[in-house]
Amino acid sequence: MSRLVQVGSGPAQVTFSESAPLALIAGPCVIESEEHVLWICRRIREIAGPFVFKASFDKANRSSVNSYRGPGTEDGLSILGEVRKLGIPVLTDIHEPAHAEKAAAFVDILQIPAFLCRQTDLLVAAGRTGKVVNIKKGQFIAPGDIANAAEKVASTGNDRILLTERGSSFGYNNLVVDMRGIAIMRRSGYPVVFDATHSVQLPGAAGNASGGQPEFIEPLARAATAVGVAGLFVEVHEAPERALSDGANALALDLLPTLLGRLRAIDNLIKSFV
Repeated sequence: MSRLVQVGSGPAQVTFSESAPLALIAGPCVIESEEHVLWICRRIREIAGPFVFKASFDKANRSSVNSYRGPGTEDGLSILGEVRKLGIPVLTDIHEPAHAEKAAAFVDILQIPAFLCRQTDLLVAAGRTGKVVNIKKGQFIAPGDIANAAEKVASTGNDRILLTERGSSFGYNNLVVDMRGIAIMRRSGYPVVFDATHSVQLPGAAGNASGGQPEFIEPLARAATAVGVAGLFVEVHEAPERALSDGANALALDLLPTLLGRLRAIDNLIKSFV
């Protein structure tokens, strides 16, 4: 049985555990504006109930130097702080050790991007904040190896850790999800989250940006939920074709209610056997 990880408080509390109802992490890839963030986080809450809001203040790993990265550290964290004032737990990713303490003052979960999941200094800096740390499994490592990244965070005395599956590289510009990996990652003892939108990404396939196959979000999410996960991670946007980052693999916001309903039905069935 995995550790229980909780964020938020009262009615807004979200619990990550293989024996708890499916938790949700959702939001746009990057902060586009304060107005947009506050609108979409309220809309997701209306659809989903308690959830963790996700958005990046700086996307340092965009394909092109000309791609939109976000509003930057100070303005971006200030906007995420406004979301938190609404009683909604917040997740954001960090790319440098110096970001950890700054972001920790405004969010509940610090996320380690997949490309950086082996960066010891970044993992240790995140762990030292005492915040929940969500580690994205790199597309280039085996499922069992992500436990080594978790150990780096835990070495700080912080065992509030989530592990997220987001697909594995399969040749050029393609990812696959090996459902065995979810079971293997669970052996670490930490709650496992499935990232349904980055798993359908086609990295770099659009030349100076990534492509995607959003039609496969639901099939993969249903399969992962049936295997047994603590949470679902989805990037959502009301108009993915206009999104400033990762629109090609984002879930259209109006599809979220149906998707969640189906996944929660599967989750309830699977977890009734736990």
